[in-house]
Amino acid sequence: MIKIGHVKLIGLYLNGNRRGFNMTGTALVLTILLGAVKILLTCLPTGAVNKLIDRFEMHGKLDGDTTAVFKAGKEMEGQEKRNFIEQFNSSTVLKKYYVFPGNEPLFLNRKNSGEPIRIETTRGRKKQTIFVFPYQTHVDVVRQSKKEVIAYSVRSKTLQLNG
Repeated sequence: MIKIGHVKLIGLYLNGNRRGFNMTGTALVLTILLGAVKILLTCLPTGAVNKLIDRFEMHGKLDGDTTAVFKAGKEMEGQEKRNFIEQFNSSTVLKKYYVFPGNEPLFLNRKNSGEPIRIETTRGRKKQTIFVFPYQTHVDVVRQSKKEVIAYSVRSKTLQLNG
């Protein structure tokens, strides 16, 4: 489409010194940008996906190097600590308990369950304390970091019997 003094070329108007996009050019550029963003978000590399999953994982795996396990106030060491961490990592999540603000002490200080097994670990730059309350049918886990408390129940025959 040619007019006197105007040339239209794929949505770009050239009129002397004045340059600008019309709606077609804007839509074309936005479509290309949104398509590129969509491709980047849906085709993330495996390393990036694993970091995202680890960040939001409720029952994360413990690492023996950055973890200290205390039972009855005494720190576990050696093979006993490795076995406990392996059992904890292989346990299956049953359900999550919802901890409402103000109810944290009810989950952390249980009166009828005995002394919990306490785990102090570091995930990334966050220090976390995990309390493990073993019962006959399940194991309750309460994960506490600076600002949040997450409680959930897991099943592990060895932790239930050894608790």
